[in-house]
Amino acid sequence: MSERKVLVVDDSPTDLANIKNILNEAGYATVTATSGKEAIEKATAEKPDLIFMDIIMPDMDGYAACRSLNNQAETKNIPVVFVTSKHQKADRLWAQMQGGKGFVTKPYTADAITDQLKAFL
Repeated sequence: MSERKVLVVDDSPTDLANIKNILNEAGYATVTATSGKEAIEKATAEKPDLIFMDIIMPDMDGYAACRSLNNQAETKNIPVVFVTSKHQKADRLWAQMQGGKGFVTKPYTADAITDQLKAFL
């Protein structure tokens, strides 16, 4: 079986590094992006098995990026899990409406991230 690949999208270098470390320790290859626009480019090129995406980012937010990914044939089947500081019930509901499959609130734990991996991969 080939190594599973996960795209991590966050404009915070700290969160990007933390999630990447959690994934690497769990045995996953990682690809990173720092904006929604870059996330779409990387997802199309790399075809990850799962995407962890922040919501609040410059240029294009995570909601818009998720909608775009879900509208493209080559990326619509990649599950998107939002990792965000937005924690209201409305945020979670809106994330689902945009096509998000999972939702993790910051500050997150390594278990919260690996639980999402288990749920979707």
